Amino acid sequence: MSRIRLLVRDGNRGSQRMKSSFTVALQTASKLVTPPLMLRNPLSLVSTEMNTLAKNIMTLIGSGHPTLNKMTGYYFETEGKRVRPLIVLLLSRALGQIPLEERDNVKIDYTDFPTNKIDPTTIREKILSGAPVANFSPLKVLHGITPLNPLTQGAVPLPEEVFDKERGILPKQRRLAEIVEMIHTASLLHDDVIDHAFTRRGKPSGNAAFTNKMAVLAGDFLLGRATVSISRLRNPEVVEIMSNSIANLVEGEFMQLHNTDNEDPRSQSQLHSLIQRVLPTPTKKLETQAHDYRVPTIDETTTTHEEKVNNALQYYTHKSYLKTGALISNSCRATAILSGARQPIVENCFQFGRNLGLCFQLVDDLLDFTVSSKELGKPSGEDLKLGIATAPVLLTWRKDPTLGPLIKRQFSEPGDVQRAFHAVKTHNGIEETRQLAEEYRNKALQNLREALPESDSRSALEFLTNAVLTRKK
Repeated sequence: MSRIRLLVRDGNRGSQRMKSSFTVALQTASKLVTPPLMLRNPLSLVSTEMNTLAKNIMTLIGSGHPTLNKMTGYYFETEGKRVRPLIVLLLSRALGQIPLEERDNVKIDYTDFPTNKIDPTTIREKILSGAPVANFSPLKVLHGITPLNPLTQGAVPLPEEVFDKERGILPKQRRLAEIVEMIHTASLLHDDVIDHAFTRRGKPSGNAAFTNKMAVLAGDFLLGRATVSISRLRNPEVVEIMSNSIANLVEGEFMQLHNTDNEDPRSQSQLHSLIQRVLPTPTKKLETQAHDYRVPTIDETTTTHEEKVNNALQYYTHKSYLKTGALISNSCRATAILSGARQPIVENCFQFGRNLGLCFQLVDDLLDFTVSSKELGKPSGEDLKLGIATAPVLLTWRKDPTLGPLIKRQFSEPGDVQRAFHAVKTHNGIEETRQLAEEYRNKALQNLREALPESDSRSALEFLTNAVLTRKK
């Protein structure tokens, strides 16, 4: 009998070793933000907390149009990693360990979203005089239809058992976690359209299942609902920060489009070469200020190869921050602000999110070279096919100058993708990318230790940060 127990114990150890460390990290981290009653069933540690998150999100995004409800629910019903809201919840709990007398930057708000519902009998009278959020229900005004519309119903209060004051997570920090997931999901809907993706999280992508037009509209709808929820946080600084995060996502996507859309007509794909695109010239009637995201023009005769590579890596890092790091870093900053933390802690939380976001993107890019589509839950090897030069290619370019022409023409000629893939493998581009990701990981850990006192939630954040490097999807 003792031998059988030993074999079972050894077998269990073996199965545990086979688990993805990233999954284990999520389970451990989720355990810390899961209500105590839910801990009785170990199998529900992750699913229960994430299901609660998804259900709360659905109360914020309900629409009077059934197709919109179906499309938005399509993505939230699928269990993704949901790392971003988990980071917000854990960081909230960790910040709650700081003594109240040291969290005096702003008055801490212990209230949830406004929950007063609109009286349908008076909505017609309020249409001209009421607050914008309270009087917008065109279906009711025009057709007498009462929609499932958070704009008119107010937010459903968080269940009392979900919010535990002793855990240090404020109601609006929980709402922030939901908002972050809404914004991220909207970006996935739009990204899949831009990238012509057919799968997402192991199932057909939104555009494949519902068409491009509907996917774009669903993403827009989610962003609209997210902005309403952001405004309900009732903190001007947080509203500005999170609204900027949405703009950052679009700016990063434009940087990527420019990065893959060389203006030299000789380097266009066959499809683009058939289309003559003439951009309108600004009239100069309105003065506008804009960031210059373009890679500075390089003088091929005087600029060294090293300078070209560094220039491209700088552009890549900027783009990666806007596309991936900005939402994480800004949500971490917003979480700290809502906690009342002082400015040095707020800044460290922001830098933690920035460094973790860049680490996450670097790992994402190397997985494109190392993991199959089935493991990844979306097409692998797609970046090169789309003409995108990511960190593994750019770092390989430093050792192999012959990659320069391929990068310039976006791997558009036959054999370019295979040559680039082989070069990355030959010149250790994957390992160098991993080392760069480790540098950002180390910076993120340092930010955590400078900002937060020791606690189980900080340990979970550290564990989660380390696990980003070993994830497989």
